[in-house]
Order: sequence, then structure tokens, then C-alpha cells
Amino acid sequence: MSLFISSINSGSNGNCYYIGNTTDAILVDAGISCRETERRMKRLGLSMALVRAIFISHEHIDHISGVPGLSKKYQLPVYITTSTFGNSNIPIADHLIRGFDTSQPVEIAGLQVQAFTKSHDAVDPHSFVVSCDHLKVGVFTDIGYSCKEVTKHFKQCHAVFLESNYCEDMLEQGGYPYFLKQRISGDRGHLSNRQALELFLRHRGKQLSHLILSHLSKNNNSPDLVDELFRREAGKTQIVVASRYAETAVFSVGDVLKKNVSHTQQLSLFDV
Repeated sequence: MSLFISSINSGSNGNCYYIGNTTDAILVDAGISCRETERRMKRLGLSMALVRAIFISHEHIDHISGVPGLSKKYQLPVYITTSTFGNSNIPIADHLIRGFDTSQPVEIAGLQVQAFTKSHDAVDPHSFVVSCDHLKVGVFTDIGYSCKEVTKHFKQCHAVFLESNYCEDMLEQGGYPYFLKQRISGDRGHLSNRQALELFLRHRGKQLSHLILSHLSKNNNSPDLVDELFRREAGKTQIVVASRYAETAVFSVGDVLKKNVSHTQQLSLFDV
């Protein structure tokens, strides 16, 4: 069985990542409006009818602003820690609030979602690995540095949404105030291009087929720079740079039989 993945949006203006198989899917974060999420998924041929839940990484507005609308309209359970919900200030119906922790994965139909803690300037931040059969897809954004948990899970993944937030030179030479530069580049901030590339080169497994570079800064990074930096080191891994303005394509992870299936045929799996 394949997993199908797409970045619905990625950046400080909103983050939302789709991961699913042919029958079930989840969203990790929902930082753009319900209407815009629906519009982009429809363009991709992805159906909200397959989405079973939303998992929240942390309380920053670019990760949660679309949660109330999506959860209410589709009666989607929202998996969120108590501390994160307490600091999120968003309305979610009580019967749709679910907890999670790092001790065991959450079972969502045919998917397993494993959370792990990360370093970021939020009250209780987590990243996620979504599994189906032997396949694993990680969503690793908003990370101050590559801690042991990040590297451990990165090694196991077949595809990863990996933060490559800023170019160190652009941040240093840019117009942000000193305190903000320190916050971004600190251990509770974001991964730079250099840090993300180092993680990729040191810890990628042979099974890593897709690397989707995510959460690029509008002012301190360049999609072309990130694409060039990673593509020359890609090997057999497909490199994709996620946009802050549009959805990516849908990518099929795993199942050798589907590697030669056309994009249109892949999308028809979700047209329900």
C-alpha cells in the first residue's frame, strides 16, 4: 500500500500537511482557512471525506487558525495536548478534543500516528511520524535543532516534510531586530538551510524517497536557493520545495508498483 502526501500550505502564513492512503487520511496542523483548505484539496483531487482527524503540533497561529472551521464542519476530532489547547485560544467542541502523548501511537483507521517532543518556543511542541504498514512519513517543522528524537525518527522515514526555514547569511544581514534573529536561530527557533541539509546528509536512510523542504521564511530564504542546495546532494531522493502560496502535487510514497502510475491516475484514488 502507498501513502499519499501533499503540503497544502507551508510557511509563517499557514501550515497544513496531508498524509493518507486510499481510504483514510489525516491533516497535521491546519493553519489556513477551511475554505482555502477545501479549495486546494479539491484542485489536487483529495477528498475531505477521507480525512479522519487533525493533529496539532503546537499553538502558534500559523498552525491552528483553520482548525475550528474544519473541525466543526466535518466533525473532525482534534488531537492536541492539554497544554497546547490551553494556550491556543481556539474553540473546539468538547466531544471532538482528543489527547495524545509520546508513549504510544494513535490509531486512526489504518494509520498510526506517533508523536515525539521537539525543541521550539511553544508550550508543548511535538512532531509526528505517520505510519501505514511498513511506510513512515515524518512532519518535522518548527524545530530549533536536530535533537536525538528528531534524528532517530528521521532515519526511519520513507518521506519527510522537513523544515528549512532560513539562510543564515540572509538572516544575519537582513533587517530583523537582534532579538528576533536570536529567537529564530536559537535552539527553540527554526532549522536553517545548513542545519536541515546536515540532518539530511548524516541521517537519511536508503529508503528515503521524498524530502519536502518546508516552512521557508519569506524574508530570510529563497526557494531557488533551497532547491539548488538540496538537489545537488539528493541522490535518489526526490526533492520538493513546499510553497507558502500554493499546494504541492500529491506524491506517492512506497509501493513500487505505483511508481509508474500517472499523476492523474494517482489522484483518481481520492476522487470520492
